[in-house]
Order: sequence, then structure tokens, then C-alpha cells
Amino acid sequence: MLSVDEAYRAIVAAIAPLPAERVSLTAARGRVLAEDVIAREAIPPFDNSAMDGYAVRVADVAGAREDAPTTLRLAGDLPAGANPAGVRVEPGTAVRIMTGAPLPEGAEAVVMREDTHEHADRVEVRCPAAPGEHVRRAGEDVAAGQVVCRAGTPLKPAVIGVLASIGAAEVLAVRRPRVAILATGDELVGLADALGPGQIRASSSYALEALVEAAGAEPIQLGIARDTRADLAARMAEGARADLLITTGGVSVGDHDLVKEVLAASGEMAFWRINMQPGKPLAFGHVAGTPVIGLPGNPVSTLVGFELFVRPAIRKLQGHAHLRRPPVRASLAAEHVKRGDRRQFLRAEVTWEVGGFVARLEARQGSHQLSGMARGNALVVLPEGPGRYAAGDAVEVVLLEEIESYASGHPDAE
Repeated sequence: MLSVDEAYRAIVAAIAPLPAERVSLTAARGRVLAEDVIAREAIPPFDNSAMDGYAVRVADVAGAREDAPTTLRLAGDLPAGANPAGVRVEPGTAVRIMTGAPLPEGAEAVVMREDTHEHADRVEVRCPAAPGEHVRRAGEDVAAGQVVCRAGTPLKPAVIGVLASIGAAEVLAVRRPRVAILATGDELVGLADALGPGQIRASSSYALEALVEAAGAEPIQLGIARDTRADLAARMAEGARADLLITTGGVSVGDHDLVKEVLAASGEMAFWRINMQPGKPLAFGHVAGTPVIGLPGNPVSTLVGFELFVRPAIRKLQGHAHLRRPPVRASLAAEHVKRGDRRQFLRAEVTWEVGGFVARLEARQGSHQLSGMARGNALVVLPEGPGRYAAGDAVEVVLLEEIESYASGHPDAE
């Protein structure tokens, strides 16, 4: 039986990033850049004003004070987007200028409007100005010819903004993974079906679809495979046309748990048991060259297995350098006794309180009790072996949601 870390390393080592494709910048969010991008234009492309105010020569306002302002003649007006040709700051003059407008010839600094008083065709300047004050220099953010984004950079909104600022209408990015989802079991029915004796809804398929989408991949629902070798083999062959195949159920030791058998017969199976709770029966292998992760049938085990193994596999396909969420430390809100030798992943509600994160374990910890995971927002990780934990003890925590969901008593909640 493999450890959690051994299983993780085996899975990500067997997966390679997908090929890249050229896509429009508007379709690139969430992907990973596959080539260096060199700026063809400087940002800003010209010297411009950082403030609404007046473009001046430094010497003209050197002695300006609040109680002894310097009066300059207005020699022009430059709004943002204006052509500065023909506008010049001569000695004894100033040019009214708006934020983002190009700096006129002869100007050395900009004085904020708040430090002036304009009347008729003149302006009183009530403070001196240093060379370059309130001026954005051409190329001070990005120089022309500079590598602005390296291959491997995740295309988050700010990166897309930078690429848009240099006119990169298209980028070479790693292709979005296609992830097939296959539920298995005679007991499963879909949402539109009436429940018969001994039947349950295939809830894990819908949770997995949401998780795949949240991870930035394209989910492909293959439906429900019945507990026959023929149906399971046919559905797995269909799923092998995707970049990754996820199955749920059928990986334990029951008479009808056929995923391991079909996986071994149709392709190859690397392992199927991991020293963890929940989710010990978890299979990994390949069918027709496509990696297959066989998750347990219990819904909590399915979701925990996705977080620990499937999400990192998707990120590896996407070309990300960082595959797992970084763990944080939290204080237990109440004492807890751990029994058993397996590494545990307990469902918890984590909040940020004075001094750090606090973890409150959910009352429902059964691997079939999905409501406990739905109420929680994190996994508390307890290492192998039994142990007794007191209230206030620091434990490792994996945060599963956006950081805003961990706020507690914040003024924004009013």
C-alpha cells in the first residue's frame, strides 16, 4: 500500500503537459503561457502626466511657496489622447495637462492641480517641483524588446492586462485539458430518473464536473457504466479519447468492483491502494495511453481523492509549475482523538480569527456523508498513526475555497 506522497509522485510523474495552441487573448484566461512574449511596444509608449495639473519647467517654480506663489502664463491645454505637436512650455509658461496626456516639449515636471490656482490665462503655482515629478516616463513599466512574460506564466487577469497593453492579440498557450468522467455501478441513477429499490443518485458525477470546470479543464460526462466487463470496457475506451479519465466506484474488493480488472485487461494498472482515510481504494493506470484515475465510490472519498490527485494531474496537463495547494497551519477549536494508522483528511470549517486560522471539525465524518464536506471549506490533515490532539493544537490544513470564505467577524460582513 502506497503512502499519499508516493501515490501523488507516481501520478504526476506519469503525466506530461499538453501541446500548445495559439488562442486569442480573450480566450486565454486560466491557461499557461507556452512561449516567452517580447514587448514590441514600450509601456507607457511616451512620457505622460501622472496627475491632473500643469506641465512646467523646474526653474520657473523653484521659489514657489504657499504664501508666495509663482505666476505663469498658460500656453496650452493637453487632455488625455491629445497630440502634443506644437505645444511647448517656454520659460515663464505652463500647460494645463490631464492624467495620461503626453508631456509637452520643454516640460520637466507636473504640478498637481491641488497646488495651484488658475485665473483667466494664468496659473499660480504654490510649491516647487522636482525634475520628473508626477511624470510617467516612456518604458518605465515595460521597455520595448523586453521579455514581458515567460513561458510557464499562468494567464491570470493582470497578466492578460499586461499582454493587452503591448498589443498581444494572440498568445501560444497550453491546450485546455479534456477530462472524461465515468460513474460505475448498477445502483446509480441520473437526476431525471425515479429511484428504484436499492438505488441512489450519481451525485459524484455532478460534483466532479463542477470540480473539473473549477480546475480550468473541460469536463466530458460519459454517463453510468453498469457492473459488466463489456459495458465498463466500452465506456473506458470512449473515455480514453480524452486527456484524462476519471472513474468513480468499482475499485474496492467487492464481487462487482470491476474497474481494476478492466483497467488491467484494457491497458495497465500501476496501483490501487493508498494509506489514507477516506479513499484507500484508489486506482491509477492507463488505457490506450490515456491516464486513468479510479476514485472510490463513496462521495466524500471521491472529492478528497480529486483534491489530492486529480486536481494536481489536471494542473500538470495544463503546464502549471505548482500543482498542489500550499498547506497552512490552523488551531483546532476542540480536542480530537485520532485512531488508526492511515493519514486522515478530516472535513472542517476553517475561519480566520484573531491571530490565525481556526479549524472546527465537522460532526459528520463518514465517507458517505457528503453534507459534512459541503458545509466545510477545508481538509484537516492528520499524519499516520494514532494521536490525541488538544484544543489549540496546530494542525496542517488544506484550504479548498477562495480566501474570502474564511473571513470571520470582518467589517465587510456588516
